[in-house]
Amino acid sequence: MKKILIVDDEETNRILLSEILETLGYSSISVGDGYAALEILDSTFDLVLLDVMLGSMNGYEVAQRIRNSTGISDLPIIMVTALSDKKDRLRAVEVGANDFITKPIDIIELRLRAESLLKMKDAQDEIKRHRSELEQTVRERTQTLRQTLREVTEARQKTYEAQLETINRLALAAELKDRDTSLHIKRMSKICGILARGMGLSENDVELVERASPMHDVGKIGIPDSILLKPGKLNKNEREQMNKHSVIGARILGGSSSDLLQAGEVFALTHHERWDGAGYPYGLAREKIPIWGRITAVADVFDALTNVRPYKKAHSNESALSRLKEDSGTHFDPDVIDVFFLNLMEILNVQNKYNDTTVIDTPEKRFHPDVY
Repeated sequence: MKKILIVDDEETNRILLSEILETLGYSSISVGDGYAALEILDSTFDLVLLDVMLGSMNGYEVAQRIRNSTGISDLPIIMVTALSDKKDRLRAVEVGANDFITKPIDIIELRLRAESLLKMKDAQDEIKRHRSELEQTVRERTQTLRQTLREVTEARQKTYEAQLETINRLALAAELKDRDTSLHIKRMSKICGILARGMGLSENDVELVERASPMHDVGKIGIPDSILLKPGKLNKNEREQMNKHSVIGARILGGSSSDLLQAGEVFALTHHERWDGAGYPYGLAREKIPIWGRITAVADVFDALTNVRPYKKAHSNESALSRLKEDSGTHFDPDVIDVFFLNLMEILNVQNKYNDTTVIDTPEKRFHPDVY
């Protein structure tokens, strides 16, 4: 049953309106002034019959306050008045009244106007319910979507971490074939990252370089130990076999949809190319060598020179740095060499942090083709 509030300062009018509304099938509550009306009004009411002449707070003020009140601002209002002047009617519209009825009240007119506004109220309530249900659905689906995204992100992170661990173990397996420690991988990763940042690569690419550069020598898995660990100079056939490790590495890492493995393929294939075109496997020169290959070449040679290998003793930093300068523009990209020396202190800090041998100065020049 629809619930209607009657606001009139004359008791006889309140009683009359209550009886009329009862005959029309409506429930009603009546009050004698605007303050009482504003105190009792809430969202359970469906319509207000509001007299204009109410004493200290007239009907216009009450209507205006209803329109400014949260929760009841759209409540239908019918102004009930004996005033018939046009400006009074316009005032009623200005303060938010939906309709008005003049006294004495005609029952049929009241019924028609009330029915019209109550239908409007029903439509508004239905829209509110629909909006509320829609908002709730959106909240629930948004929460579900967020949870799904969190789960997908976590799953991707776990997959990435598992992939990264597999890659690191693969790189480690290759490194341990001709080194007694895995610290070369850490040094390569950090030094290549420093060089990549110095060359102006984006932070995403710098991270990719740090993650993928340790895979540069993964092809050594396919090289016989008799060649890889030979302490002396390699003959022509052995050198040709050794040089194949870059292609073998690219084959191991190739054909993947993973950004990491795709980058690893580039590192494996190009880290022995030379700036002057005299490198292998394809004899690429200058900018035709991917920047990742040019970066890795510098980092790999510096680390190889300053650490013990089966076929050579370690060189001092001074000796290794002199060699890098000498071969800038022939073996190495001059820009990468410039960046190397600009960031030398940071690179030496990495070397010291991940040190696995005692550096001994020596004029030894029996460089393995895998290194230099």
